[in-house]
Amino acid sequence: MLTSIAIIPARGGSKRLPRKNILPINNHPMIAYPVRVAIKSGLFDDVVVSTEDEEIAEIAIKYGATIIERPKKIAQDRSTVVEVCDHVLKQTQYTEVSSFCCIYPTAIFVTKEDLSKSNKVLNKTIAVDFVMGVSHYNYHPVQAMENVNGYLRSMWPEHKNKQSQFYPEVLVSNGTLYWAKTKQFKNEQSFYGKHLKGYISKAIDIDTSKDYQDALEYAKEANLTLL
Repeated sequence: MLTSIAIIPARGGSKRLPRKNILPINNHPMIAYPVRVAIKSGLFDDVVVSTEDEEIAEIAIKYGATIIERPKKIAQDRSTVVEVCDHVLKQTQYTEVSSFCCIYPTAIFVTKEDLSKSNKVLNKTIAVDFVMGVSHYNYHPVQAMENVNGYLRSMWPEHKNKQSQFYPEVLVSNGTLYWAKTKQFKNEQSFYGKHLKGYISKAIDIDTSKDYQDALEYAKEANLTLL
């Protein structure tokens, strides 16, 4: 019986950065990194790539993943990762899975240590049902201003006269990973569940050509290698 799986959602139709999930990073397609890290972590009974794209499927198989063919109706611009994970978990071989980790195909800097430590957060107490990869903001959100009729005004005026050390701590999902206990995920149909913890991890958003060029530089500097 399978108890834990990794799910990597890899749609072929990205618009802002075409074919981004398989663009090369240090001589390997981007998706190869999370696939190999998940396999080498030893945490999962199976590493699953959900895709509607034949080329992505062939590459994912080459690096050791299992493929679940994604229906076209959940491979659209507005399709959600929740829909994709729910579809995988409904497959016969995965109906008994007790927990899973959704890892984004562009999460090239996620390490085995990240997966292990975030998994420990999930399993540390029964009061935790979800764990999300998060980062701090470069600029604190309470400093945000909105443009109203050509003039700027503070979106959170109650904080505008505070010193920065007194701002509330805030974190943001960084598009790396989500852990979930399957029962709670199915009940809530969200990764933003009631019992959610954050795991701070290194990440770079890869959605545009500039993001990709930055990722190439970071990967070169970090000497990123495939496990």
